[in-house]
Amino acid sequence: MAIGAGGSGVVVPRNFRLLEELERGEKGIGDGTVSYGMDDGDDIYMRSWTGTIIGPRHSVHEGRIYQLKLFCDKDYPEKPPSVRFHSRVNMTCVNHETGVVEPKKFGMLANWQHEYTMEDILTHLKLEMAAPYNKKLVQPLESTFF
Repeated sequence: MAIGAGGSGVVVPRNFRLLEELERGEKGIGDGTVSYGMDDGDDIYMRSWTGTIIGPRHSVHEGRIYQLKLFCDKDYPEKPPSVRFHSRVNMTCVNHETGVVEPKKFGMLANWQHEYTMEDILTHLKLEMAAPYNKKLVQPLESTFF
């Protein structure tokens, strides 16, 4: 997150950025269909996160709860986190064997920008679920995992 006037910017340190994201994730986001938080409160590097998406209405995902794992390496937010569905899902941008969201098939990760957040990723994945090419795909049984 760059802040400044006249083109000069101050880069917020990684942990401050992640603390901001944690606070926002704990407060709840938008309509409550996307949420996230840390896996381990004792992880001082704030690397491992869990995300949840409630499937969008008017799609085969409606009412389903999807769990994801996000991993923010030391170079986050300069580089995107790795994102993997824990819940089984059938989507064009998700590897069918591992649950990994493939950056080359998911524009937000492929064209990552420093300002993007984990909230943005989860929100865009929910939008992908509702996209015409994903919203009618046959899904695995609920409560099955990668």
